[in-house]
Amino acid sequence: MSEPTPAAFPPNALTVAGIDPSGGAGIYADLKTFSALGAYGTGVVAALTAQNTQAVTGVHGVPPEFVRLQLDTLFADVAIVTAKIGMLGTAPIARAVAEGLAAPLSGGGLAHLVVDPVMVAKSGDALLDRDAIATLVEAVLPLATVITPNLPEAGVLLDARPPDSLREMHRFAERLRRLLRDDGRRWVLIKGGHLPGDAVDLLHDGDRMIELPAPRIATKNTHGTGCTLSAAIAALLPRAADVPEAVRAAKAWLTEAIRRSGELNVGKGHGPVHHFHAWWGTPAGEAAAAQGRFGRFGRGQG
Repeated sequence: MSEPTPAAFPPNALTVAGIDPSGGAGIYADLKTFSALGAYGTGVVAALTAQNTQAVTGVHGVPPEFVRLQLDTLFADVAIVTAKIGMLGTAPIARAVAEGLAAPLSGGGLAHLVVDPVMVAKSGDALLDRDAIATLVEAVLPLATVITPNLPEAGVLLDARPPDSLREMHRFAERLRRLLRDDGRRWVLIKGGHLPGDAVDLLHDGDRMIELPAPRIATKNTHGTGCTLSAAIAALLPRAADVPEAVRAAKAWLTEAIRRSGELNVGKGHGPVHHFHAWWGTPAGEAAAAQGRFGRFGRGQG
């Protein structure tokens, strides 16, 4: 697989999602992902959560009109090339986001949109109201370049029992693809991590059906993997030759982030992945950290 073509400048990337105070999921995880993969991150807050690695103890939606104001104000000034949507929470917020992104997408400035239909936290807590699902399907998904549901989310989107085999994943991919615009540039990525054995994801554009296997890593540190993967795809799309290349590169990077997650010590439940595995601990990373600590401000003052 070839590496994504370097951009002439870091692409400006946007995440529209919720806040996870533990930093493993949501906007904080997305911004780490953007930074790790060479994109400049911006964020619009759609929801607040009280959350750690073990549980979600509260969710507070941002007023839809303020979500729209954040979007309009940002796009009035910053040239956003790529974006991802994560947790939206309620139907009015989903509608506000769809309306706020419609003009940038149709105008051509916003070239890529990845939608991660976040519905349930790793702890099992619900993150999307039931009445928001219809709005997500009708107003948000048709805008997407790529959607990234896991198996339970695929089942909810199609009002069906989740697929329990790779064969069923193929059928679900075909049905989900019909929810997107039919212009030949839209993709469905069904994540197969809920099936036993090595994880096989399925990427489909209405024509090609690409199986993307990855080794299953024995770890409980999988908090925010869906957020992180969708953000990685968004960060890489502006510099990739096509969607499959961006998805493959994002999956390879995430696999290593999961494998290296044990180097972190965050919480007692499902810990986060290691977003900066390719930076922290390397000679270049250590040199930069030392410069930050002991640079021109003097030892211990930076």
